[in-house]
Amino acid sequence: MKPIRLGFFSRLLDLAEPGERYRLATEQIACAERNLFDTAWVAQHHFVENEGGLPAPFVFLAHVAAHTRRIRLGTGIVTLPMENPVRVAEDAAVFDLLSGGRLELGLGSGGTPSAFTSFGLDSARRGEIFGRHMDVVRSAFRGDPLGDSDNRLYPAAPQLLDRIWQATFSVAGGARAGEAGDGLMLSRSQPRPPDAPDASLADLQSPIIDAYLAALPPGREPRIMGSRSVLIADDGDEARRLALIGLRRNRDRLRDGGRSVSGDTLEELLATADSHVGTPREVIASLGTDRTLDRVTDLVFQVHSMDPPQPYILRSIELMAEQVAPAFGWQPQARSARLAAAG
Repeated sequence: MKPIRLGFFSRLLDLAEPGERYRLATEQIACAERNLFDTAWVAQHHFVENEGGLPAPFVFLAHVAAHTRRIRLGTGIVTLPMENPVRVAEDAAVFDLLSGGRLELGLGSGGTPSAFTSFGLDSARRGEIFGRHMDVVRSAFRGDPLGDSDNRLYPAAPQLLDRIWQATFSVAGGARAGEAGDGLMLSRSQPRPPDAPDASLADLQSPIIDAYLAALPPGREPRIMGSRSVLIADDGDEARRLALIGLRRNRDRLRDGGRSVSGDTLEELLATADSHVGTPREVIASLGTDRTLDRVTDLVFQVHSMDPPQPYILRSIELMAEQVAPAFGWQPQARSARLAAAG
């Protein structure tokens, strides 16, 4: 079994006011670091607090960097079409310098469609805009002139060219990330096509991985992140009780927003949300049916859309590190040795 990196992901959706959300997420990432996680990731969302609680990921991660020492800190994702790409490159360069080289830069074209209007953009053109902005970010990292021959990225950040990740739901997106030599970010869930409503997540994501690997330049090592929705507890019945509360709450929010979401039982909601719940043994068995995880280099887990209270999130982080992740190739002992050698 090949070694993998272990990560924790948050959309900052705790049931709290914004300042408390940020405090809780900082505590979660600090807990992940204590448990030797390799990475922590946060998402960017604008305006809609139930979609995500963080419009400014670099600002938040700078705060987290000051409260941690070693864990790598990633954006999962910056919604690049809604950003000035030169400013993204500048913020990334400064943050990487201040954090001691810990940035993993995840970029994507997604985001709530209605948010694009507030930025004077048409959501239907997000793919085109993403491609243009990505070219500018890469150019900045390479040290190319930016408009004027005297204008180049400061501080210089050529190292970030090897730490770009692209998020996608599509085979074409997988090929695009592979051709660029970037990392591939796979979501915890994604919509099923009308002609395959019962397809597994692996059925949808395996072709994306195939396209990514086929397009990857010779000699370029693959970087494939599989994000999964997981809640682990010492008491499986308690985990299922909390998961049902959170999944029903999320279903009702989606329905209020005009989306059609079926199911009421825990089994139905878990299937719809592609989620894994229970004791460590139960979660290992559940995740073990996911063929995608045999191919990832980074296993990243999150508690959305179950979103239990903070003590259960922290315990889930501990149990993931102690019992679940080692069953999928994570080697905390080797990680601990590397950290000790680094001082």
